[in-house]
Amino acid sequence: MNDSGCGNLDAGQFERFTVVCLEKASSRYGISLDQNLPQQNSQFRYTIVNFSQSNTVAATNRTRIARSPVNDVVSKNITLVLENLLKDYESSQLPTHGKDGPTIVKTNILIRSMGPVSELDMEYSMDCYFRQYWRDKRLSFLGPIKSLSLSIKMLERIWRPDTYFYNGKNSYVHTITVPNKLLRISQDGDILYSMRLTIKAKCPMELKTFPMDRQSCPLILGSFAYTTKDIVYQWLNEESVNFVPGMTLSQFDLISSPYRNLTIKRREGDYSVLQVSFNLQRHTGYFLIQVYVPCILIVVLSWVSFWIHREATSDRVGLGITTVLTLSTISLDSRTDLPKVRYATALDWFLLMSFFYCIATLLEFAGVHYFTKIGSGEIPVDEDDWEDCPESAEEFIGTTAADLLNIPRGNNEGSRRRSSSIICPIYNNASLHYENGKTSLTSSQQLPPPPPPPIRVTMERTTQTENVLPKWKQFMYCLKGDDKFRKQRQREAASKDSGSPHGHTRHVNSVSLIDRAARVLFPASFGFFNLCYWMVYFMSQEDFKWGESKQKIL
Repeated sequence: MNDSGCGNLDAGQFERFTVVCLEKASSRYGISLDQNLPQQNSQFRYTIVNFSQSNTVAATNRTRIARSPVNDVVSKNITLVLENLLKDYESSQLPTHGKDGPTIVKTNILIRSMGPVSELDMEYSMDCYFRQYWRDKRLSFLGPIKSLSLSIKMLERIWRPDTYFYNGKNSYVHTITVPNKLLRISQDGDILYSMRLTIKAKCPMELKTFPMDRQSCPLILGSFAYTTKDIVYQWLNEESVNFVPGMTLSQFDLISSPYRNLTIKRREGDYSVLQVSFNLQRHTGYFLIQVYVPCILIVVLSWVSFWIHREATSDRVGLGITTVLTLSTISLDSRTDLPKVRYATALDWFLLMSFFYCIATLLEFAGVHYFTKIGSGEIPVDEDDWEDCPESAEEFIGTTAADLLNIPRGNNEGSRRRSSSIICPIYNNASLHYENGKTSLTSSQQLPPPPPPPIRVTMERTTQTENVLPKWKQFMYCLKGDDKFRKQRQREAASKDSGSPHGHTRHVNSVSLIDRAARVLFPASFGFFNLCYWMVYFMSQEDFKWGESKQKIL
């Protein structure tokens, strides 16, 4: 010991000599010094002396002999340092226990990914690095090492803040391949505690303007048990909430992420909390492609019935029902991922408007059918629907007017008519005309030779062609369901236009005035409502504002 020159060193000289020896060993043999050495250690004194004497050994053995003792010394003395630090350490007490003032816990977050944002559950998730900083003077030490990176097992032996997320749901720490945590202690007792978390938090949403809505999803964190007298939370700096470059969301655009410090009141007292709000703007492209454009095309498709002949009853009704059922399918599919809220969203209003136009198309045809269309097809002859009609005769093909006048009245079979058909006989003969609302049979020329034997046929119902009465009277008769007016229109539809100089018949199955008006009114009104719809929802968006925290914590 004396030969090395270290035997007569006092404690301070020995410490300086130890540091010099280790630095020389580090530069000469590549030994990394990232640990702290105690001030007094007799075993370490003996090791350094032996290390100094080993310089006379051959160069081939010098590296092996020098590295092993120094590494052993460093590891042993790190253990001694921690044992000395934790010897009288009480992990259940705050770092500021017995002092005036609370413990300051500073925080920052680095967000790696975010999403999905669920409207059905009103929640969102994100993957982040969550870091906390605080100072514990009881863990300060002296030495050439600025900081110690320790195992997470040390977390169980020191005090750490009981931070939790007020609006958290099913959050967890990543544990593959080991728990993703970091603990680092500096000489001044400053502690960094970092962990990788997947946070799933509640996000109360207002969906009245969905899918043109903006949402502000908060993240609120603080202490579970300590009031502001014990712990105060603060954001680390002005850039405490950061995002990994290139991070995007599939459904939203991240507009901003403001954060603040605030104090909330609970039954136990005032608590310091931190809040960050993720302000999101929803993408409308998906809904334009999947909902809005198909609905508009389906409504336009329903207008095709306005150009279909009003006699094609099955075609027009089938087209209207098909469009309504298609809209029903789209409506049910669009509500799959939405909660059952008590109010109608913007998407609901658009679907209701589309439903209204498709159903209005069906109702329009019902009006055309009732007001202007008499019928089509042959009149079915039912024995129960026959009734007596004095001085009446069945229609015969090839029978002249004179022959019809000589039909005997005693024929019971010929004197009964169907109650739902035309009351008096109508003939398509050019020599017959209608006068004063009653049917009169005259002969304008000499009767031709007797025709072949008559063949009984049924009469085909046709549509009205001209309106004799004023429009408002016709409308009133139709609403009233006047049977005389209906039969009058039937006779007019089958009769010849006596006032025409050319003697041509009326235009049977002409285009209804209701259809003509609908061709203009329906597209014009639908376009106007669409313009108002998009202007209202795009121009009424409000800026993001801080909302009062509604978190109720027991």
